[in-house]
Amino acid sequence: MHKYYLNHLQELEAEAIFVIREVVAQFDRPAILFSGGKDSIVVTHLARKAFAPAKIPLPLIHIDTGHNFPETMEFRDNLVKRLGIQLIVGSVQESINKGRVKEETGLNASRNALQTVTLLDTIEANKIDAAIGGARRDEEKARAKERFFSHRDEFGQWDPKNQRPELWNIFNGRKHQGEHFRVFPISNWTEMDVWNYIWKENIPIPSLYFAHEREAVYRDNTWMPVSEFLSLREGETIQKKLMRFRTLGDITITGGIESDADTLEKIVMEVAATRSTERGNRGDDKRSENAMEDRKKQGYF
Repeated sequence: MHKYYLNHLQELEAEAIFVIREVVAQFDRPAILFSGGKDSIVVTHLARKAFAPAKIPLPLIHIDTGHNFPETMEFRDNLVKRLGIQLIVGSVQESINKGRVKEETGLNASRNALQTVTLLDTIEANKIDAAIGGARRDEEKARAKERFFSHRDEFGQWDPKNQRPELWNIFNGRKHQGEHFRVFPISNWTEMDVWNYIWKENIPIPSLYFAHEREAVYRDNTWMPVSEFLSLREGETIQKKLMRFRTLGDITITGGIESDADTLEKIVMEVAATRSTERGNRGDDKRSENAMEDRKKQGYF
């Protein structure tokens, strides 16, 4: 009699692949939400393994704010080309031009919140009934409330008090016309799990995650990268720093950390030793105590 054991990462991988296959089985037009960050890259890798040797039978959806890191966009295009899959791009700039959203002004102006309208418009235009994302419960308290299958009403809104039970990993994907689901296959993963998996599988990731020298200013307890979108405040000076990013978003809201971790092994060791939260350097999460939950209720990732 053969005994078959799965280690911790293998169990998480099997669970995520099961969830992804359930999405394809239950829905007519599913897609993967792709930001170019490590979590959406891992989800895409898992989808590739779930349907190998066939190509991933889902398109990638990227919401382009126009304020992305150039490295992220280059990585996205190379990945799509390598995998040979469809890419759907929703443009925040186009939403602004159409009057669907209004550009923020002021010192803390960001296009992050504007993504919600663009995302919902893109989902509706492409008749997407399930959007798979890379959110994890350990990231943020609002995301800790999510189920694997997260129901969204006809307005794309999320009600944290109206979640469906998921006993014995039985997922209820029933919906009314106009409604859709967000699905999170790596909900049970931690930041350490993600990095160990990337290391084990040798998954390519953007160079931004590795320590590199770049110009930055110290603002709100983090190093903000210099770009065409950054306006210096009084007293701020540009400095060259050896730094990397733990999480990727718009270049206007994503702060870096001083680091010399330039390999996956060093990153894993750094994450194991750190006591700060992964999203602690994200400006969009500092706007209010419930910033993430408020955005999610409106239809955010």
